[in-house]
Amino acid sequence: MKSGAAWLASATPEVVDEFFSGLSEHALLALPRVLEFWALNHQLPPEGAWKTWVIMGGRGAGKTRAGAEWVRAQVDGAGPLDAGRARRLALVAETIDQARDVMVFGESGILACSPPDRRPEWQATRKRLVWPNGAEAQVFSAHEPEALRGPQFDGAWVDELAKWKRAEETWDMLQFALRLGKNPQQVVTTTPRSVATLKAILKNPSTVLTHAPTEANRAYLAASFLAEVQARYAGTRTGRQELEGLMLEDAEGALWTSARLEALRVEVAPALDRIVVGIDPPVTGHGGSDECGIVVVGACTNGPPQDWRAVVLEDASVQGASPDGWARAALEALRRHGADRLVAEVNQGGDMVESVIRQIDPLVAYRAVRASRGKVARAEPVAALYEQGRVSHVRGLGGLEDQMCRMTAQGFMGKGSPDRVDALVWALTDLMIEPAQTWRRPRMRTLGE
Repeated sequence: MKSGAAWLASATPEVVDEFFSGLSEHALLALPRVLEFWALNHQLPPEGAWKTWVIMGGRGAGKTRAGAEWVRAQVDGAGPLDAGRARRLALVAETIDQARDVMVFGESGILACSPPDRRPEWQATRKRLVWPNGAEAQVFSAHEPEALRGPQFDGAWVDELAKWKRAEETWDMLQFALRLGKNPQQVVTTTPRSVATLKAILKNPSTVLTHAPTEANRAYLAASFLAEVQARYAGTRTGRQELEGLMLEDAEGALWTSARLEALRVEVAPALDRIVVGIDPPVTGHGGSDECGIVVVGACTNGPPQDWRAVVLEDASVQGASPDGWARAALEALRRHGADRLVAEVNQGGDMVESVIRQIDPLVAYRAVRASRGKVARAEPVAALYEQGRVSHVRGLGGLEDQMCRMTAQGFMGKGSPDRVDALVWALTDLMIEPAQTWRRPRMRTLGE
């Protein structure tokens, strides 16, 4: 659903003129303060009797403005001196300075969104805002959770909780303090990070979530900012978190971590000696079946094995495809990259896998592999290559990397089967591990030979 502002932006000049000419002078002056008119969908409070509203989004997605407007809506009454729904609020950020500079005085903060006749006064010595109708908002630091012991509130705004070092302690103390009024509520505005406190909040039945990427708020962001961050981070796990506002989880004890994968990122693949396409076909081929993992990997294998390097070039996996569909997707990936051959696991499909592929391309170079060990045992030697810094990733491998960061020594901690990881493991085993096991150093010729 479009906001009023979005509707006007796409309307004809005649419609725009008609709309504004029908407003009184007071209505025109008030329009910039009417949140429901210009707000994006993720900035509007959800309906229902929720306790916690989490606004999770990318950098610059408008989270701070949404939090500030929610606070204003809580304290405002019908007139400047009339009581609103809330009288005592807590404003909690990582530090007092961040609460003051972002939540209170920021360009999208409370003071910036307040009309002149309802603008609160900042009392620096008491670290609080006081509205003309007597409502108060007190500022707290997440570094000092004990400061929340004693005060009580009927509302709270929590900013960037995912980066707090003492998040659990501070959050717990705030919950005990939210004990005024009929239905004390709190808003959390944060860029997502995989931290236990945020994950627990999101699992709570009384929590509601709205989400938006940075791109959703592009009308209010500098074009140069968007161009720069997208050029640098698009297609990376950092970009998925910081720009798309997605929660990316690293399972405890994961064989791969986000930090490791980002450290091994490359912009352009080097010259490669061999390229293969790894395939992990699904048992069935319908909309509810597992993915068909299809991963393209290339390697430079000049010199001894310790000098070999590999680059993951593409994750071409497909969901719910028929056998003909995933076979064509794999062959198209092979042709796009000029790969040497397909390497397909046949534990579940057997000869059918090769049969389906050869019906489309009878001459394609093909190798069938059969798993004799479990997924973890097969993945660990591949993970060791990453630890040695010998495998890099290009951008755009988000789905694959999400599965990798949920693969642990105890098994896969995500949903379904790690088909993309399996395809990756088969490709790197074919390129790097098995050839290294059979590699022989060239014999040196002796004098006189």
